Amino acid sequence: MNVLANWWDLRSLANPVNGLLGWLRDKGWDEIAYIVSGSIGAAAIGLFLGVAMLALIWVERRVIARIQIRRGPNRVGPQGLLQPVADAIKLMQKESLTPRLGDKWVFWLAPLLLFIPTVLTLGVVPFGDGMTVADLNVGVLFIIAVGSVMPLVVFMAGWSSNNKYSLLGAMRTIAMVLSYELPAVISLLSVVVLTGSMQLGEIINFQKDHNTWNVFLLPLPFAIYLIASLAEIGRSPYDIAEAESEIVAGYHTEYSGMKFGLFYAVELANALIIGGLFAVFFFGGWWTYYLDVIIPSWVLFFVKMLLGYWLFVWARGTVPRLRIDQSLKFSWQFLVPMGLLNVVLVAFEVALWYQLDAPGIILAPFAVINWLLTAGLIVGYVRLLKLEHTQTPRRLTLTEDVGIVTHVPAPSAAGYSAAGGSPA
Repeated sequence: MNVLANWWDLRSLANPVNGLLGWLRDKGWDEIAYIVSGSIGAAAIGLFLGVAMLALIWVERRVIARIQIRRGPNRVGPQGLLQPVADAIKLMQKESLTPRLGDKWVFWLAPLLLFIPTVLTLGVVPFGDGMTVADLNVGVLFIIAVGSVMPLVVFMAGWSSNNKYSLLGAMRTIAMVLSYELPAVISLLSVVVLTGSMQLGEIINFQKDHNTWNVFLLPLPFAIYLIASLAEIGRSPYDIAEAESEIVAGYHTEYSGMKFGLFYAVELANALIIGGLFAVFFFGGWWTYYLDVIIPSWVLFFVKMLLGYWLFVWARGTVPRLRIDQSLKFSWQFLVPMGLLNVVLVAFEVALWYQLDAPGIILAPFAVINWLLTAGLIVGYVRLLKLEHTQTPRRLTLTEDVGIVTHVPAPSAAGYSAAGGSPA
C-alpha cells in the first residue's frame, strides 16, 4: 500500500479495517479475523448499494428532467430529496401479484437471482488503495462469468410469467445481451493483452506505473465497451424490453410491488457498477496523477464512477430507442469486427513494445497511432457498410403501387358552359 498504515489514516478506508484484523491476528484469533473481514466487506457492499440506489433514483430523475426542460421530483422533501423514500414505501405497500398459471417458485426467484451478480461484481472492484473485498487474479474473467448469468435470469422471469408478451420481451433481451456480450469481452481482452493481467488491482497499477490512463492507449475498446455496456444492462437507446408500443414492459410485465422494484433497482445499480468498471479499466481506478496523495483514493474513485454513470443518464435523456434489427446489425457487423481488428493491433504493439524494451518512450507513439487508426477504421468501415450516406428511397406513385391513375388532367376551357362556368 502506498498510503500510511496507521489505522486512523482515512486516505484508504482499508487502514482501520486492517488495524482491527491485525489486532485479532495478534491475539491468535485467525478464524475470527477471517469471519470479521468477510462480514465487514458484505456490510459495506450492502450499505453502499442501499444508499446508492435511493440516491440514484433522485439523481437520474432530476438530471433527465433538466435535459428535457422539466422540473423533476420537487414536492416530497426539500428539492424532492425524499421522493425515493416515498417511492420505496409505495412499492412495499403495493400488492405483489403472481400469475395464477405461472411457475410461482421460478417467478419469485428471478428478481432475487438478478441481484446476486450485482453484489458479486462489487466484491472484486477496488474502491480505493487496498479497498477490495477480494482482488482475484482472474478478476476480469470473474466479472464476465458473473455477468453471463443475466440471460438465464431474464428467461426465468419471462417464461415463469406465462405471458406471451413477457416471453417475447425476454427473448428480445436475451438476443440483445448475447449479441453485445461478445464485443464487450473483446474490448476487455484488449485491456488484458496490454496490461498483461486479469487482476483489477494490477490493471490499475499498470496505469499508475506508466503514468497514463488506458483510455489514451485504447480509445476504440473504450468506445466499444461503453456501447456494449449500454446494451447489456438495457439502458437507452437499447431498452427494447420496454418498447411499450410493441411488447408492453418486456420480461417484467407481470411483476408488481417490490418485485418490480428489485428489477428497477438492479438496473440502476448495474449502471453505477459499469461506471466503476470504466474507471478501473480505462481511467486509472483510484489513481489520478498523484491527486490520490492529497485526496483520498476512494473519493477519486467515486467521482469517476459517478461520471461514468452520468454518461448513461445523458444517453437515456437524449438518444432515441433503436429497433431490434438495427441494434443486432450494429453489433455483429460493426462492433465485433472492429474489436477483433483492435485486438490484433494491440497484440502487435505489445510484442513490439517488449522487443524494443522502451516502455517510457514507445507509449506516446502508440497512443497517437491508436487514435488515428481508430478514426480511420471507423470511417473506413462505415463507408464499407454504406452507413454514412443512406440513399433516399424513391417515392412510389399511386400508379406504380396499386395500378390506378393518380394524375387527372385539368379540364379545358371548352368543357365549361358559357353561362354558369360548370363543366358541360
